Amino acid sequence: MAGLSGALLTGTGVALGAFGAHALKASLTPAMLEVFETGVRYQTYHGLGLLALAAWPRYQDRGSRAPLLLLAGTLVFSLSLYLLSLTGLRWLGAITPLGGLLMLLGWGLVALDAWRGRA
Repeated sequence: MAGLSGALLTGTGVALGAFGAHALKASLTPAMLEVFETGVRYQTYHGLGLLALAAWPRYQDRGSRAPLLLLAGTLVFSLSLYLLSLTGLRWLGAITPLGGLLMLLGWGLVALDAWRGRA
């Protein structure tokens, strides 16, 4: 799960980054373009992180919650920023920290596994 999720997040992060740089640059304000780019950056970072986790035996089975939390957090975080930048609906910004919390929980589980020697 981690490998497929990581590849999809990273690949679509590249595509969305190019879309933002070329197609959205003229239609979004600089502030909203920055919001969009933040979503792309975090999506790409976490996609690469999931790819790294996929190389560890602990995360190759479906029994670990860390990759699932990272994927869910990334989707909530980045999608809320994409929608906020494209629609201007400010209330979407209230959803973004929930995604960040899920990502922090996922990395916390990874750290706990590493500390316990299971990763």
